[in-house]
This record gives sequence, C-alpha cells and structure tokens, in this order.
Amino acid sequence: MDISSGLINWYRKSYRELPWRNTRDPYKIWLSEVILQQTRVAQGVGYYYRLTELFPDVKALAAASEDQLLRAWQGLGYYSRARNLHIAAREVVNRFNGRFPDNYYDLLQLKGVGPYTAAAIASFCFDEKRVVVDGNVLRVISRIFGVEAPVDQPSGKKKIEKIAGELVPGNTPGLFNQAIMEFGALVCTPQKPACDECPFTIECIARQKDLVEVLPVKVKKTVVKNVWMYYLVLKNGSDVFIRKRSHSSIWKGLYDFPSVDSEYRQDISKVFPAFAEKYGLPTGVFIEKISSEFVHILSHRKIYACFIEADPGKNWKKMEGLTKVRLSDLGQYGIPRLIERYLETREA
Repeated sequence: MDISSGLINWYRKSYRELPWRNTRDPYKIWLSEVILQQTRVAQGVGYYYRLTELFPDVKALAAASEDQLLRAWQGLGYYSRARNLHIAAREVVNRFNGRFPDNYYDLLQLKGVGPYTAAAIASFCFDEKRVVVDGNVLRVISRIFGVEAPVDQPSGKKKIEKIAGELVPGNTPGLFNQAIMEFGALVCTPQKPACDECPFTIECIARQKDLVEVLPVKVKKTVVKNVWMYYLVLKNGSDVFIRKRSHSSIWKGLYDFPSVDSEYRQDISKVFPAFAEKYGLPTGVFIEKISSEFVHILSHRKIYACFIEADPGKNWKKMEGLTKVRLSDLGQYGIPRLIERYLETREA
C-alpha cells in the first residue's frame, strides 16, 4: 500500500473533530500548535477556546498586557512560550502590518517559532510542501520503516525527516501532515499501539521483526532535580503579600509568595534566617499554620513545597519587593499551578 495515500484515507475516516481543524487561520493554527506542545489534546481544547475568546486575533493578543496573557496561560507551564507568543504577536503587527506571514521562512522570523511550528502553519494554512515532525511522526516513521537509529540524536532525526519528507504529497501537504500526526496519536501510540487496527500491517517493519515495543529508540534520559521550596504566606487580615517573579525562571512574570529554595529538606525554624536575609523579614512574625508538603512535578524538576502561613503584625512595610492584595482577588493574577493547588486546599 502507498503509505501517503493510506494515511490520508485513514485520516478522512477517523480524525477527531477539534476546533482548530475547522480553520485555516494561521493565527489560530499557531495558537493550537503552541498549546499542544504543552499539554494533551483533551486539556488543550479548553485553553484554545479560552485564548481565542480573550484574544480573537493577533492584534488583540499584541494589544494585551503580559499579565493578561500569563493569567490565561496559567496551568500550561513553560511560561516562556507564552511570553514568546506575546512578542511574536507584536512582531506580526509591527513588522508584517498585522498580517500573519504566509511562508515558512518568514514564519521562522517570529519569536519562538521554530522549524516544527513554521512547517505546521505553512503546510496547514498555505499548502506549502513542508514536513512536520513531532513525536508522533518520529514514532510512526521509525516503526513502519524500521529506523533503529536513535530519534533523539541528530542522525536519527535527520533520517526520519528525509523519509517523511519523501512521503509528503505536493498537492495536499497539510492534510498528510495532520494525518500522520493523528495516526500516531490514535493508532501507533507509545504504549500498546492498536496494531490490529493498523492499515500497514504488511508494510510495518517493526511488526514484522517484533520491534514495536522497541522502536523508536531513544538514548537521552531527562535528569530530574529535586528542589524543596518554602513559601511564606504573610497575611494581614483579609490581605496577603505577593511578589512578581522577575528573575529568570520557569515562572518569570507570574505572581507567588516570597520563598526560599533548598537542595534538601529543611527544618522550618532554619528557614526564617533565609527569609530575613532575602526579604528583610522582621522579627516577631507569628506562625499560624504550616501546610503539608505539596509535590509538584515539572519536566526537569520535582518540587517539594511547604507553605508557612504567618502574621507579620505591623512590620510588613519593612519587607522588600512585596505587594499587598486581597486574598480573594489573588485569582485575578497569573499564578503558577502549584500556588493554585495550595489555594484550592485552603478553600476546601
């Protein structure tokens, strides 16, 4: 069977109805692709609707404040990508007169847009013959064609891209790219692929050689670092004190409570000198409650967080870099999911 035609025929019968598949608007395709780099489709749909409702076009996104975008992005993680979206939207408005670039090379000029995203937009929206290679494509190609070179190494990825590029039809490149990605998501899955439903049982080398569970080959392993974070929740009546993370970090631009980090678990009594040094915390702070430990897992970090609720008394003005807000209004700020989880337990 011709692999390209087989994938397209399968897709036309089996694709999922998703909101970004009903448009060729490059702005909306761009948003969907960035969202799907962050999360699963089921969760991504909700974020797509939220972002397109708040920012219906690229001009609306460019005109928004960073805080507005980060608040809408809250929970997706990798907030640098949200900031890149904001910068790129302003580039479209200022450099391209508000019209989204209509070709691969101009798309690459936008902040945060790499070869994958540029190829997706160019092929989906403008029928440019480009190969789009994500994790699904790497897996499908490596199994069907028996590619045993590691797909997380340049040589292996280059081999996959060459094979996939030869499969892309000139007349329907966007349709093919969507088909092969969808096939990887629904049939040729990472674990327990639905080989009995696969139209390529004869062609698939991985199945012939019993390599389905082996391919694709990966050699890199993510090193996860453990971090203990101690948050100081300073309350003054119905108010609480927060800070905006301005230093370079995964949560740059978001709001949270003052904190200190450690490479190992600390005794609470030993944490306060670090708070005093970092924020000018006065003496006489009354500790009201210490939370149980929250475990928050990121791609390269496993965070163990503890929240120390305390009353600063009359000395809060001495503390540096903190903003006083109503606790009930905290949800209006862009906050990390970890902080949101803590607030949910307080309300329960």
